[in-house]
Amino acid sequence: MKASELRNKTVFELETELVSLHREQFNLRFQVKAKQLSKTDRLRKVRRDIARVNTVLTEIKQRAASAQ
Repeated sequence: MKASELRNKTVFELETELVSLHREQFNLRFQVKAKQLSKTDRLRKVRRDIARVNTVLTEIKQRAASAQ
């Protein structure tokens, strides 16, 4: 997921994406602990996607605050 793709989404879409990513991260953590996850790099990718979504949300909120 690229930041440029995220910037085209609405705040509601970003927040739902964030919830989805947190759920996925939760499930991946359990799979790692249970030794069921073979591709552990997926956990890192999800963590970085969460950071990207949070960054874009912060940018949108700062833009809205400066416009007022």
